[in-house]
Amino acid sequence: MADAAESHSPRTDDWRMGDRSFTSRLLVGTGKYRDFEETRDAIAASGAEIVTVAIRRTNIGQDPGEPNLLDFLSPDHYTILPNTAGCYTAADAVRTCRLARELLDGHTLVKLEVLGDEKTLYPDVPATLEAAKTLVDDGFEVMVYTSDDPIIAKRLEELGCVSVMPLAAPIGSGLGVRNPYNILEIVENATVPILVDAGVGTASDAAVAMELGCDGVLMNTAIAGARDPVLMASAMNKAVQAGREAFLAGRIPRKRYASASSPVDGTFF
Repeated sequence: MADAAESHSPRTDDWRMGDRSFTSRLLVGTGKYRDFEETRDAIAASGAEIVTVAIRRTNIGQDPGEPNLLDFLSPDHYTILPNTAGCYTAADAVRTCRLARELLDGHTLVKLEVLGDEKTLYPDVPATLEAAKTLVDDGFEVMVYTSDDPIIAKRLEELGCVSVMPLAAPIGSGLGVRNPYNILEIVENATVPILVDAGVGTASDAAVAMELGCDGVLMNTAIAGARDPVLMASAMNKAVQAGREAFLAGRIPRKRYASASSPVDGTFF
């Protein structure tokens, strides 16, 4: 979806999803931290505006007797993005999104993921398509986790998903962007935001995703699993910004031979 503008200030480089406008292109999860205090501090350091929450694993009001994540991450400050992590059928994913809508007073923006395998956490693509159609028809704004198949990405867009989120590598693997050509194909043919979701391990991985022209990157394990999550969150914030600026600036072409930084033509000797 993203196009490099002839003149573009990174300070005003907002992006849109539906009728919402955002400045930060880094989206973060809330799982795997030591406690909600660390979650709060890392997310603050990330600069993220969109924070995704696994409804089946995190208390946002389902259990009044347990600490509530929303006491640490206020919906007044962040856009809360409920997700269906842990769902292995379309029916479970749809049910989870409807529960989130009730818990968040009619909130319709959700992240859909329907998993097909417990070991790799690869998406079940047919079930994802089924759930996406049901949710869109039910009035949800669906951001959807999927494989890096360009045909499936376009199909999900055509179903009405507001954002398509292809994996860079398996969830939590930290392998980085394994198939940049597929991601590039998806980006170049999209009319909705394309966000890399899953597989980022360090700051350079996030920069690569953004240099491909992705509208943003969503990550959790890369930050929460780092030795210093708050510092890694800060690094990811900078990497996403740097990758975006590099994409807008336009890199030099790759060549098999040298090109002198200081040409000898026109010298005085």
